[in-house]
Amino acid sequence: MTAQNAYLKHTTFAFLDIETTGGNSSHDRITEIGIRFWRSGEEVGEWQTLLNPNARISPFIEQLTGISNEMVSDAPSFEAIADELEEQLRDTVFVAHNARFDYGFIKSEYRRLGRLFSARVLCTVKLSRRLYPEFRKHNMDALIERHGLKQVQRHRAMGDVSAMLEFFTHALAEKGNEELEGAVGALLQRPSIPSHLPLDTLKNLPKGPGVYRFYGENDVLLYVGKSTNIAQRVASHFSGDHNTSKGVRISESLRRVECTETAGELGALLLELRQIKTLNPLFNRRSRAAKNLVSIELAPNESGYFQAGLVREIEPHRLASYYGLFRSKRDAERALSGVAAKNELCNQLLGLEPAHDGPCFQRALGRCKGACEGIEDVARYNLRVQIAFHELRLRTWPWKGPVAIVERRADWVQPDILVIYNWMHVATLHDEQELQDLSLRGQSVTFDLDSYKLLIKALMAPYRGGGHQDHSLLELPAVGEPDVLMP
Repeated sequence: MTAQNAYLKHTTFAFLDIETTGGNSSHDRITEIGIRFWRSGEEVGEWQTLLNPNARISPFIEQLTGISNEMVSDAPSFEAIADELEEQLRDTVFVAHNARFDYGFIKSEYRRLGRLFSARVLCTVKLSRRLYPEFRKHNMDALIERHGLKQVQRHRAMGDVSAMLEFFTHALAEKGNEELEGAVGALLQRPSIPSHLPLDTLKNLPKGPGVYRFYGENDVLLYVGKSTNIAQRVASHFSGDHNTSKGVRISESLRRVECTETAGELGALLLELRQIKTLNPLFNRRSRAAKNLVSIELAPNESGYFQAGLVREIEPHRLASYYGLFRSKRDAERALSGVAAKNELCNQLLGLEPAHDGPCFQRALGRCKGACEGIEDVARYNLRVQIAFHELRLRTWPWKGPVAIVERRADWVQPDILVIYNWMHVATLHDEQELQDLSLRGQSVTFDLDSYKLLIKALMAPYRGGGHQDHSLLELPAVGEPDVLMP
């Protein structure tokens, strides 16, 4: 054992616990900090303080911790003790039970002050899992009962610190210096991962492109993501600070990670979208399927002026007839209002106010050139409308039939053949025989806003995927029409 790795002999361990007003470090605050210091087999000091969180402590938290609003009313703020705490923790190993929680809160408090805080972190949940893998539960109550530790005042900082330190010294006595040294050294040198995950989670993840899935208790799907390097991306989730409630909840709930490799980045993007929309993971919101896509259609009225109408049944083979794709009627009307204001178009003809005799309201304000009264020339008005809506016009499918994007990787046995038609991902195949046998008849695909945007970007510009891959595009013969579903 080298001197550099003799943690138990040369390192000061700061066993730390905090109490807080809630579980989200982005807006909840610390109400108590307790620390006991251990070095070379003995305690070398302690430090403890209540903190005024500058926020009300809820009755539930008061009952759980025993820390009341009255108790902290005269306590110092975190800002007042920040320098002293930083000095106390300097050159120590930050030890906590489920350390990501405590460490995340401490970092957040310093971040509010415009300061950075970092430390080497040891989690005693992970230490217990490594030393006692035969047991399923590793929470503090389980450790106290299993190892016969002294009963302490739970959910108070110094009580939990005492239990944590006693577990550490018990493990040292039971497992011996060498085994505990090895476990501590391995945990301090490995990437941080949530305490409920197996220790080899990152080791087993591929370093190529694909999709990863986070599962919680009872195999509930929590989150779906994609990357050109799955292992690296998943590790970045674990090393990130808990500055959002979503990050906290995912970390606390996470029990296992699954992944699906792809030959290239586009295949990963399309698979991610499909799985988010079909599997409905709890924490993916942005890319979930819109219940009803809305677009704008222009058609001349009886007087020949272009009139705008909102449509929900979008036919992919006539996309050039539509302007914009929106997730809701409100979004579409907001876009119409912006176009009208910018180009002095008639709100009545755009459907933004009910049809009635006389000028539209904007005409009275001088923001409409009189199409509602038949004053503006029809051809001139319609030309202005076409120019105003040009950037919103959906792109027509430029090929006669479907196309196949073939993605390859040097370290990948089979290519991914992505069949695309009318900006829809129809299928992913893996060899030329499947491609030759392909028929779109009977295939059910969904016309979707996110896929449309993604495929426009990928197919109408030189596609550069990640993961050291190659790609090519093939035009396919007409092989029937798929059944198009609308969200």
